Amino acid sequence: MMRVLTKSRFKLGLECPNKLFFTNKDSYANAKLEDSFLEALANGGFQVEELARMSFPEGILIEGEDWDYEALWYRTRNLLREEDTTIYEAAFLHEDLFVRTDILVKKGDTIQLIEVKAKSFDSDEEHLFVGARGGLKSGWKAYLFDIAFQKYVVQLCFPDFKVESYIMMADTSKKASIDGLNQLFRITKTVGHRTGIKVLAKSLNDLGTSVLTKVDITHIVADIESDVHKYHKDLSFKEAVEQLKSYYVNDEYANWPTAYSACKNCEFKTTKAERENGLDSGYEYCFTKQHQWKAADFERPAVIDIGGLYYQRGIQLFEKKKFFMSEVTQDDIKFKKEEGKLSGTERNWLQIQKEVNKDNSIFVDVKGLKAEMDAWTYPLHFIDFETSASALPFHKGRHPYEQVAFQFSHHKVNTDGTIEHASEYLNVKAGVFPNFDFVRALKGALSGDNGSIFRYSNHENTVLNAVYKQLNDSDEPDKKALMDFIQHITKSTQGSAIKWQGKRNMVDLLDMVKDYYYNPLTKGSNSIKDVLPAILETSKKLQEKYSQSIGVLNMSSLNFSDDHVWLTVNRNTVLSPYKNLPPIFEDWSEEAIEKSLSEIESISDGGAALTAYGKLQYTDMEEEEIQEIQKALLKYCELDTLAMVMIYEHFLELVKPTQHEDETR
Repeated sequence: MMRVLTKSRFKLGLECPNKLFFTNKDSYANAKLEDSFLEALANGGFQVEELARMSFPEGILIEGEDWDYEALWYRTRNLLREEDTTIYEAAFLHEDLFVRTDILVKKGDTIQLIEVKAKSFDSDEEHLFVGARGGLKSGWKAYLFDIAFQKYVVQLCFPDFKVESYIMMADTSKKASIDGLNQLFRITKTVGHRTGIKVLAKSLNDLGTSVLTKVDITHIVADIESDVHKYHKDLSFKEAVEQLKSYYVNDEYANWPTAYSACKNCEFKTTKAERENGLDSGYEYCFTKQHQWKAADFERPAVIDIGGLYYQRGIQLFEKKKFFMSEVTQDDIKFKKEEGKLSGTERNWLQIQKEVNKDNSIFVDVKGLKAEMDAWTYPLHFIDFETSASALPFHKGRHPYEQVAFQFSHHKVNTDGTIEHASEYLNVKAGVFPNFDFVRALKGALSGDNGSIFRYSNHENTVLNAVYKQLNDSDEPDKKALMDFIQHITKSTQGSAIKWQGKRNMVDLLDMVKDYYYNPLTKGSNSIKDVLPAILETSKKLQEKYSQSIGVLNMSSLNFSDDHVWLTVNRNTVLSPYKNLPPIFEDWSEEAIEKSLSEIESISDGGAALTAYGKLQYTDMEEEEIQEIQKALLKYCELDTLAMVMIYEHFLELVKPTQHEDETR
């Protein structure tokens, strides 16, 4: 097969030229292939692209023969012989450079290249792509260089044509004028499990007012080509194109210097399971090649694994060739204590010391954690939300990427220590905007007492602030009561026009972890998906408890049977409760699964949950399939709040007074 530098490979090469040596090789692990959130984002991109095409209904799609670059280029040249033409996926090939453009409009000797992106923007924003100081905004840089590369290749193919560049995106200042816009662009799996879109709308008239806006960026692209804006300070745009082309076409390892940011975020690392399955690590290849690391070096605690380390400090350590934690000093991380809680640098230093000394004992500030816990009011309420923010709105009157809160779970710990799955909410009914009923249900669940309310991370606070604004703009008869409730249990976000901190403001368990607790098994991560397994590995008490069935524990569950066991311990290894979640269509035949519309196998993370919500908006899905997906969503969300309860129980275990202290009270 012909090797060519495409726009996706150009973009990858800008991140790190070494990645071009590892990409598309089955022997190398690639974390991006398994990321459910990235998959959901990509699916939104496919939908936006199809909507954009409907704005140019005369367009001709060039499809098939995906890897026959010359054939695609030949077909494109033939179409461009017309005076005026519109092409979807036009292909351009020039000396091992190959691009396909989302939408191309040719009028005479002028070509408009229209790149379609699912990324959100507000067309009313003054400094959208270029900041007030004249530099490209970091969040847009990769996209703009991608478009500049396309323009560059097209211009090489047609040097006498005038080429203009545009970007077409979901505009958050616009609203959908119909219900079910998103559902009209159905995500499907095509031959070879590739993602496709089935468009149910017959014409642009079926779609109401467009939520997309086309922006002229011709001048920005020209500045990139003339090196007003650079991606790498020592590399011009044309040099970057030629170098990256040479590396990829010749299958040559670039030997680009290792860098903190690129290496920390490298998708070509291997997990333990991937190594056992024989997959190679691009990260290890680089450090072996450039720094002569041996196998034992990859077992040593590395700087890139220090959780929460400020990027600038990581960059400085790499510049000093300090790659291992054992080489790091307190001065390197600007170590500084903070009164009453762990500072970020104290956590960094804790991790470094414990990793270097192979010390797996936990750190807990018992006094600080106990003081926090003594201020909590029983019963304790643990809540978790599942939400969606889609490029194409599901509901009339809603903006692109507007928050949709479709599910919550709620566990309660009573004064006597009993645990109950107290309530839950799920509204995935097609075409129904759930947010206001969601808050009504949450208010009903939490208003029976003044017990402390817990979240993990800032998501729930952010979502409720978004719903607060939606209520303010609504005609809901009880909107004041709902807005008052939201203010009572939240704090205002940074951009809020009015400021508040509720008397019953939610307690963030993540803050408790960061401020008072460090478990070396988390490897510096504070994600609940890492903290929970670490705690379960650490606490024999929790292992013994949750290795018993729900019925034996006398806990209530709204979704699991009494014989369900949350925890499996195998040869002293604890299997995460998320691994014990059953497949969605566990009892279905292969034939029935093949006929299903959702194409979802399991729900064990937030990315899968929001994908499931989108699928449940299909109006022609059979009731039996709807019920199975709903059951899976309820089970997943219930486990999320039970995970918070388990963390609380571990904290309680750590701060519980000794028998002597009990006797002296």
